[in-house]
Amino acid sequence: MKVCLGGTFYPLHKGHKGLLRKAFQVAGPQGSVFIGLTSPTMIKKKGKLASFEKRKQAIVEFLAEENVLQLATIQPLFNKFGPTLEGNFDAIVVSPETELTAEEINRKRTHLGKTPLQIIVIPFVLSEDGTPVSSSRIRRKEIDENGSMVKQE
Repeated sequence: MKVCLGGTFYPLHKGHKGLLRKAFQVAGPQGSVFIGLTSPTMIKKKGKLASFEKRKQAIVEFLAEENVLQLATIQPLFNKFGPTLEGNFDAIVVSPETELTAEEINRKRTHLGKTPLQIIVIPFVLSEDGTPVSSSRIRRKEIDENGSMVKQE
């Protein structure tokens, strides 16, 4: 199965790892996973983040640890749709936060005469305090990449 997903993936946290694991699980050992990584032009509004190469390297290292790197393609995203409108994909893996974008992709694919993607929504991964792990919370130093609370001094 050909699966896709996308994001900024910085810092790479427990929730991102769950999304990536699910994508490779759905793709299966003979499948492929397209990972769209937001380009620098897309993330200007999010403030200062790591470079595209640094973010890509973190994903590559994680996928190598998971023994699935050979099934992955990582490419820059220049808009929220990436290659999903024209590409030959079977499924998209999203969080509840990006489910509406996946539905929009399917409306556009249908309009273009393409088969809609199977949308696989994985639940938010929760931090120690029961709220979702998110990159913004990590950047604010509320939690770490594993969702553990950061002790405030």
